[in-house]
Amino acid sequence: MSRLIRFLVPQKLKYRLFTAFVCLILLPFSALNLYNFQRIETLVQKKTSQQSHYQLEQMYRTLEDQISIAFKTLIFLQQNDTVKSVLIHPEQRNELENKRLMENIFKNLNNSFFLYNPSVYFMILDLTESVYTSYPPKDSLVYKDLRNNPGFNRSLMNTSSYHWVPSDSNYVLRDVSTSAYLLSLYAYLEDTQNQTYGMARISIDYSYWLRSIHKQSDLQQQYFMITRSGENISQSVPDSVLAEEVKSRIAEHPGEQYFIDKASNSLINYIYVESLDWYIVNRIPLSVLFVEIEGLKQRYFLTFFALTGIFLMITLVISTTITRPLSHLQNKMKAAVQKNLKIRLPEHKFSGEILDLTRSFNTMLDDTNLLIQKLKTEERQKEAVHFQMLLAQTNPHFLLNTLNTIKWMAIRENNEDITNMTLSLGRLLEASLNTDKDLIHLKDELELVQAYVHIQQFRYRHKFEVTYDYEEDILYALVPKLSLQPLVENAIVHGITALQGNGLIQIALRRDGSKLIVEIKDNGVGMEQAGLNRTPGKRPGIGLTNIKERLRLLFRGEGSLEVLSSAEGVMVRFTIPFLLSTPYESGHPA
Repeated sequence: MSRLIRFLVPQKLKYRLFTAFVCLILLPFSALNLYNFQRIETLVQKKTSQQSHYQLEQMYRTLEDQISIAFKTLIFLQQNDTVKSVLIHPEQRNELENKRLMENIFKNLNNSFFLYNPSVYFMILDLTESVYTSYPPKDSLVYKDLRNNPGFNRSLMNTSSYHWVPSDSNYVLRDVSTSAYLLSLYAYLEDTQNQTYGMARISIDYSYWLRSIHKQSDLQQQYFMITRSGENISQSVPDSVLAEEVKSRIAEHPGEQYFIDKASNSLINYIYVESLDWYIVNRIPLSVLFVEIEGLKQRYFLTFFALTGIFLMITLVISTTITRPLSHLQNKMKAAVQKNLKIRLPEHKFSGEILDLTRSFNTMLDDTNLLIQKLKTEERQKEAVHFQMLLAQTNPHFLLNTLNTIKWMAIRENNEDITNMTLSLGRLLEASLNTDKDLIHLKDELELVQAYVHIQQFRYRHKFEVTYDYEEDILYALVPKLSLQPLVENAIVHGITALQGNGLIQIALRRDGSKLIVEIKDNGVGMEQAGLNRTPGKRPGIGLTNIKERLRLLFRGEGSLEVLSSAEGVMVRFTIPFLLSTPYESGHPA
């Protein structure tokens, strides 16, 4: 039994929290939902039977009354002697008198006990091109056009000489009626011998009637009138649309009377108008029907939040007891990362498994720090050796060329200028052999460049000229040793020597905020032509690669070098941090 209990009760924290959530929240919540859904279904059905269908039946009777009004009006007009007299013998009175008589009859009809709705309009035509209306027309009354209206087509009428036109275009002035269509009764007026003496069109503004029903409704519902085939006749809310799926279901199940439309989340009620072969449909949002169960919802949410609060308190107690040491350890680990692992966890605050974990963490930090120190030391040693190797690569090729130059000059000429060349060469050798310093003053670097240029001027018989552009206040800025000389060498060897005329090398140095920018520009043949002129089998130069690697080692990401080449020469620009020497800053002589 104890094993079964141990198996069923979770041992890990995440499984305990999950079990608590299921038992205290999900199960009660699910049971409460089932109860609420049952109540909701009962209330919806009750609301449907007691309210929605009752309203539709009332609307059906009202519409039948409107249709009955039209028939009663037609009967009244046929039996009225004055109407017969005006229509059969219009010559007995003048036109204005006939019009006055007919308007009085229309007025009496509107005031009669069965014409309680003003949205009914009358039009009478005689057989001698006279037209009488109870409304201001939208367009001019043309007797011929009215007489030829398809509504007066005898073949469409039954044996009683009348028929209904469900979607008759509205012919009433827009200030009186804004509906698009009217329901019109077209009929021929006949005497006892079935002789026609006039025509009548009696129209009902069913759109106005539908909108008035909507305004009187307490619920936020919409009404529609559609034909059996699903054609829209009218709607109580402009631009409202009844889905085609809803129309299809109404046509397929005319006796169902109501159903739930999940797509619009609404209740659909409908009733069939047999006399017109129409359906009256109303659509009620389900949210409106649930007004009566707000009390039930309040009780539900009260219970739900109470259970949620209990769960949160229990979870807080359990998680605080178990996870507090883990949270402390997690915070210390984050702090160790931020402080570059220079931190230790206090071991006296913990016990048990947490103490073992703390000791293991401290040991890991010690070992990691020791390993990092070893790696840093080895890296510095590697970079120092690499730097010295790169620096040493600049010497042999240049020394060989210089010594050859001195040798041939000594053989060919007995000139004291050799003394100056020897001094310049000695200065360069002294700088290259001094490996204690990686950075020197810009002033000293420029002197080394001038010494190198002095030697090369003799070699190339003053084929080129070198200019310098800089401010005095940057002469004691620190630059990598022998960083300008390889660039000047490249400009002379690869650019100027292949030039037909004299060459020009411009050295410009300037400060830009916290950066020192060095630019060396020549008017040589450019890198592309220099590559074509290179002797096959000759080792390519290493000056640019050397300097780029030295900048990376000395300044990391703060140093950069770029080469801009064209047919009119090459410009090399490198940027380093502006570092001013201490003697210059303090005002002491350098």
